[in-house]
Amino acid sequence: MQAMLINAYGENAKFQASEVAKPEHHPGHVLVKIAASSVNTVDTMIRKMGKDLPLSPDTPAILGMDFAGTVESVGEGVSDYSVGDEVYGCAGGLADLPGSLAEYMVADSKLIAHKPKNLSMKEAAALPLVAITAYEGLVRAQIQKGQKVLVHGGSGGVGHVAIQLAKHFGAEVYSTGGGEKQLSLIEGLGATGINYKTESVEQYVNKHTDGAGFDLVYDSVGGANLTKSFEAAALNAHVATTVSMCELDLTPAHFKGLSLHVVFMLIPMLHNHKREEHSEILSKIAEISESGGLKPVLDEQTFSLANVGEAYARLESGKGMGKVVIEN
Repeated sequence: MQAMLINAYGENAKFQASEVAKPEHHPGHVLVKIAASSVNTVDTMIRKMGKDLPLSPDTPAILGMDFAGTVESVGEGVSDYSVGDEVYGCAGGLADLPGSLAEYMVADSKLIAHKPKNLSMKEAAALPLVAITAYEGLVRAQIQKGQKVLVHGGSGGVGHVAIQLAKHFGAEVYSTGGGEKQLSLIEGLGATGINYKTESVEQYVNKHTDGAGFDLVYDSVGGANLTKSFEAAALNAHVATTVSMCELDLTPAHFKGLSLHVVFMLIPMLHNHKREEHSEILSKIAEISESGGLKPVLDEQTFSLANVGEAYARLESGKGMGKVVIEN
């Protein structure tokens, strides 16, 4: 089969079109013919950082975590999937798990689910990593109907899904963005937009919560922005973050009695730990999508497997809106 290989990591690492052996399914796994995959920030980090990132696979490597495709064959012990089923998931591209930038990949059946019927392959491929991340963060932060929820970075991959899921759960959603395009997307998804460049945290907390703060803050920006999340949160509120690799003074969180939830959705893949939970979440995401509660936003530019390097560059440029998708 054809695959795009990374033979050496680095800032200017190139993808090389190569012929490699078609993988075979094994117990508990399915062989999937890939129709589309999407690029996530962690994919670009692996390509650049290589073994400086503990989760990077050995070279030559087939990257790509998210995918949508059709089951080609089924391994022993798999009962939920049959040949011809359309599936989606986040199941490779790190550690010892070959990725989706190829014609076929073998995926653990615990890491996939049946594709939402109302979405195209491209749309479904855009969802797994960001949807699992958004869903896990909101649920762990105990989202409830009627709460005021703030999503930092609502025009990003995780953020734009978190907005839609928070609305599905019955919350009143607000979201930060840094420009007209971002705020237009945020408001198009049904959230109240907040321009973080022109409004201070104190200003928008007073404006939207009468100074009380938000019941739940979902921070997909993280790092130094976590201090803004603590400032924006109400007393005894919940803060979920996807980016917490930083040194930070937790004093503000202490005096507000905040609960902090760190979301790192790659744990089941890296450690073979409760992988079935990802399948369960993806099945719920499919139900929400089919009910009209979730639709991914795709970047206006599309890419093929042959120009995957350009797809990575598009995401890294920061000029894309929504998920960057690669079609096979």
